[in-house]
Amino acid sequence: MPNTSRNPLRSVSHPALDFLVAFLRGRVQRVRSGELDRGASAVEWVIISAVVVAIVGVVAAIINMALKNGADKVSDCIDGADQNGTCE
Repeated sequence: MPNTSRNPLRSVSHPALDFLVAFLRGRVQRVRSGELDRGASAVEWVIISAVVVAIVGVVAAIINMALKNGADKVSDCIDGADQNGTCE
């Protein structure tokens, strides 16, 4: 039977738990080493991406509105066309 007096979690052996422990140890080491600049860069990328997505959304809404207005004009013209095929 393994010695569990130092760490009671070592008696439980599961690959997912081992991965989680190793992952958390790596994260703690990165925090202690001062390697936090990467997080700031990630936040900047998230902000930039959000701005780009917002701009694309506004442009898509404007294009959608213009296409809808044009389609409505064509529909009105077709509905109001006379015998000669001209729009009234």
